[in-house]
Amino acid sequence: MVEVRAPNIYSAWGAVFSMALCVALLIASEFMPVSLLTSMAHGLHASNGQTGQVLSISGFFAMASSVLVTTVAGTLNRKWVLIMITALMLLSLCLVATATSFMTLLVGRALLGIAIGGFWALATAVIMRLVPESDVPRALALMYGGQAIAAAFAAPIGSYFGNIFGWRTVFWALTPIVAGNLLWHWVALPSLPTNKRKDIRAMLSLLLRPYFLRGLIASMLSWGSAFTMFTYLRPFLEQTTHVNTTILSVLLLILGSAGFIGTWISSRIPQKHVVSFLSVPALLMGMCTVGLLLLGSSLTAVAVFLMIWGGMNTAMSVIWMTWMAQNAADESEAAGSLMVAAIQGSILLGALIGGILLDHFSIVATFIASVVIAGGAVGIIGNGKKLLKP
Repeated sequence: MVEVRAPNIYSAWGAVFSMALCVALLIASEFMPVSLLTSMAHGLHASNGQTGQVLSISGFFAMASSVLVTTVAGTLNRKWVLIMITALMLLSLCLVATATSFMTLLVGRALLGIAIGGFWALATAVIMRLVPESDVPRALALMYGGQAIAAAFAAPIGSYFGNIFGWRTVFWALTPIVAGNLLWHWVALPSLPTNKRKDIRAMLSLLLRPYFLRGLIASMLSWGSAFTMFTYLRPFLEQTTHVNTTILSVLLLILGSAGFIGTWISSRIPQKHVVSFLSVPALLMGMCTVGLLLLGSSLTAVAVFLMIWGGMNTAMSVIWMTWMAQNAADESEAAGSLMVAAIQGSILLGALIGGILLDHFSIVATFIASVVIAGGAVGIIGNGKKLLKP
């Protein structure tokens, strides 16, 4: 059965903006510990590597919920599912802000992971229902503009104000914005009924398609490389570049602001040429990580590398989700679930591997692992032709 599109295409753009804000808040909530890593570790009497594992916890639950959400949600109206997901994010922030033990922090991050996995699993399919097919890349770019906003401002603001007021205050500050976004969902999202119950068979059928499985593995390696490095960027900048809190905030702002450029460029790639750009983010981000290893003591060089890395980080999301929309349109929710599971699994493993290497070897070992994983992604993608639907 064909799912019904939103009744008013033009007013649905308000819903796209609401989802973009939700993306910004999810990204800010998920990766805020990166900018607050050392202060959170100190406050909870844990090592940097252990605290970095909070990304692994959220990644694990995001991976699980992304696979289960379309089956557990069944035929529930997708509007109300998105509203419940946003409510979970709000509860998570409250738990993290009040955490007095590492266990409470992990519970809060687990709830956030459920919200992240559920949202991303449904997001692309919802966008495809809100706007005409020709506008899907533009709508995806707009939604991922929320990622660029969070990347640009959340980390540097979190780092700066966390140093002044404490890391708990930073998480508390997000709660009224999330509450406002929940109300915006309520008003802006049209009714999104679904009359087709999803099950695990749809996902299995996608995994049996060689081109999709190849793309899934390549996307997992691309994100895995990114977050093996990014999760532990602050310790690198503090130990190798020797930055203070102010310079750290400026560098994170440069990295995040470049995401606007990456989103803008990637949204203007002609749909028929998207596959040719699949390897570009992993390639350039891997090269930037090599540059950091070689020239990490130079503040100017570090700023340039982080700017390129930040642009490619947001471009990667738009490029891969456009590829998914083109090559798995017949099972968009199942494809979204698998893509999110792959991405979150890679974030989990990236944070885990990077943390182990940091605690037992050095930050250099963590960054070298990131480069190796990026090389694997580029090798699997090749010229991209094997990732196209026949």
